[in-house]
Amino acid sequence: MEERIEIAPALDEVIHSPHHWHTLGHVRLRDAETNKIILLPPPSLDPNDPLRWRVSLFPSLAKSRKSLLTDNDSRSKAYKIWIAILVSTAMVMCNFMAAGPTIAMVSVAKSYFPDESPDVSIPKVAYFFNNSALAQGVGNIIWVPITIKYGRRPVYIFAFVVYFFMIIGSGAATTYAGEIVTRLFLGLAGGAGECLAPLTITDIFFLHERGLYMAIYNAALSTGVAFGSVISGLITINHGWRVIYWVGAALVGSTLLCVVFFFPETAYERLNHNLTADPAALHTEKAPIGGGSHSEDHEAGITNIPRKMSYLKTLRLWDGRRYTDESLWKMIIRPIGLITLPPVFWATIVMSVTIGFLVAISSNIASAMQSAYGFKAYQAGLCYIAAILGSLLGILLGGPFSDWVADYFTRRNGGIREPEMRLPAIMLAVVASPLALLLYGFGIQNQMHWVVPTMGLFFISFAVTQGTNVSFTYCIDSYRPIAGEVTVTQLAFKSCFGFLLSFYTNVWVEKGYGLAYGEMAAISGGCLLLWIPLFIWGRSIRRSSLKWRVVSFISWADDREVGE
Repeated sequence: MEERIEIAPALDEVIHSPHHWHTLGHVRLRDAETNKIILLPPPSLDPNDPLRWRVSLFPSLAKSRKSLLTDNDSRSKAYKIWIAILVSTAMVMCNFMAAGPTIAMVSVAKSYFPDESPDVSIPKVAYFFNNSALAQGVGNIIWVPITIKYGRRPVYIFAFVVYFFMIIGSGAATTYAGEIVTRLFLGLAGGAGECLAPLTITDIFFLHERGLYMAIYNAALSTGVAFGSVISGLITINHGWRVIYWVGAALVGSTLLCVVFFFPETAYERLNHNLTADPAALHTEKAPIGGGSHSEDHEAGITNIPRKMSYLKTLRLWDGRRYTDESLWKMIIRPIGLITLPPVFWATIVMSVTIGFLVAISSNIASAMQSAYGFKAYQAGLCYIAAILGSLLGILLGGPFSDWVADYFTRRNGGIREPEMRLPAIMLAVVASPLALLLYGFGIQNQMHWVVPTMGLFFISFAVTQGTNVSFTYCIDSYRPIAGEVTVTQLAFKSCFGFLLSFYTNVWVEKGYGLAYGEMAAISGGCLLLWIPLFIWGRSIRRSSLKWRVVSFISWADDREVGE
């Protein structure tokens, strides 16, 4: 049966209602009488609206609303999917060069410290990768405010140009200081790809569609590490470690060209937009099929409908707009306050422990597999194929499945959506994350068949994609107007946690792999289980926590609202 859809009320009516203090994700997603899905944010009648891309809206405004929304819909959806894939590919490329070369850490150490033992040289070259990983997260504190104020496209292009040249610089560096500096700027530039994807996805997809594409993004977070490890391991069979950077430069350069020529600006001003769709005119039961007077009156009431922007205009580096009047300073400090909000804090902890413990595995997998099974670098790298498969399964069960769970509770709630309705889907990660760490830890310690720790990689990557997607999308749904700052909070704290963990993993596993990863399993499971109190009391926590005096400075301006 075809899903029925209707347009939401005009945005200015929502913003300036008596309930102006932001919806915090409490929205009507299904009509109370017809049970149709309501499009949120409400799309405008502007053909340049990213929510309407490639949809032929104006052959006749007298068409029924159903035909208006479905004409060329497959073409529209295909273009949006292309954008989602492009930004997720950019995310993969960022993590490829951040983590991929670690698989050749022994060779890197020999290049810079040929006369020192691996016990002394490897910790030194570990700084190459630790500092870039930290910079990748912390740099988002600068990237996101610029992105919110001036748009996505200029930041993407500038950051990827810098990223491309820093990859070349890292591959060509011959001194320890040169490698440290180029890797630092490589991380700073690569962070832009990490933080811009969630903003782009929320720009172009409606609320009810978002789960799948956020899952693809979260899969890219872990797949980038796995992809980089597999490719880097294969390169080291016949080539030196510097070739990893040349291959990375080629891949990132190709991605940069795609961004320049096929990624338009996705930011869009929605507050008080005079072209916001009017449900009275576009309602299926009311809009006449032919040239009815009601639709003609609506067409006459709309003036200055802009034309579809030409392809050449979309190639401009910056369209000259400022998308908010908020100061950059306020947007820079807001993520610090957001961590005190319980939903954001929990989601940040989930991202930190799942991705952080994946980093813990990645930081010593080469030596662990070598000591337990005699694996060479490329063989350890090939184990990450299991991680890629786990991420792909996580897309399915973290995206469409979590959307189905949320919609199930929405229907039971009379069409009203609360962000917490997505949370029960995370139970899959509650099981998978501790299981993964136990399989890896005890598999290595007891030298079980190599498939056992490899299955640990499968399940931890599944948990990263599935669990992080549920918690991250929950936060975006709760605080949609400040999705950028929410993203910064989670990515920055995740990077700091991973940075610290990379130093202490080897010390931790000296107690024994089983004990170390068993403790990680307990921490992971305990953090993930906190979804239960949020599911029960989340709505009241969201509303009351915004009134706390300590977080009063995180309030946002009206022009950040999007209608959900």
